[in-house]
Amino acid sequence: MLFADAAERAGVRRYVVISSMGADASHPGEEIFDAYLRAKGAADDEIRSRTALDWTILRPGTLTNDAGTGLVRLEARTGRGPVPRDDVAAVVAELLETPATSGLTLELTSGSTPLSVAVKAVAGN
Repeated sequence: MLFADAAERAGVRRYVVISSMGADASHPGEEIFDAYLRAKGAADDEIRSRTALDWTILRPGTLTNDAGTGLVRLEARTGRGPVPRDDVAAVVAELLETPATSGLTLELTSGSTPLSVAVKAVAGN
């Protein structure tokens, strides 16, 4: 939460978090990845409680090193799937410029929708 604290102190309102699909503070299991999902879920909950930030939480699917295509599926629930890191970065940049996505938790995978169109769709534009 150090970045969120710093953003608040600096007066930065727009804040995008890259989380993980399946993140949940009460995620069951005893494996290392289960602990990771619990920690990510708790961090997401903490961000949601911050009224000084216009936050969006992005939960990408399985990250790949493939070249980005600019075609994605961005919704509240997408189901699991791969997504190039390039496309994740491009969606983050688009989300930062789209304040109407504030307060949303979104999942991201590769898809068939141009990323700018996908962001506008979840923003209600």
